[in-house]
Amino acid sequence: MSGLKFYTYPSCTSCRRTKAWLKNHEVGFNERHLFRDTPSYEEFLEILQLTTDGIDEILATRGKTYKSLNVDVNDLSISQFIDLVMKEPKLLRRPILTDGEKLVVGYNEDGLKSITNVKQELMTKIS
Repeated sequence: MSGLKFYTYPSCTSCRRTKAWLKNHEVGFNERHLFRDTPSYEEFLEILQLTTDGIDEILATRGKTYKSLNVDVNDLSISQFIDLVMKEPKLLRRPILTDGEKLVVGYNEDGLKSITNVKQELMTKIS
């Protein structure tokens, strides 16, 4: 992956907050609609390789789509899991942001600062 990829869904509150944060900090990104322009098998594989908690990090377990599954995702192989989320991208937490080396899932200001190298403003008081 090259550049900052931002997998988003426009009506998602976390996605809108993340997009606003990126724009406010003048960070360039390649925005992709998660449902219309679903990541490829290879892109999902790269995303999974960047997770620290495996599929749990990117899986939207509180969503209707997940709750209606008749499958235990923990019993799936990686390729079966990727095939499933390619068919049902609503199973994914949103947004997903990656630079190819780091991954941020959901709105996470510290993660955004880390992946974009935006310096945190330090406020110090002189006593």
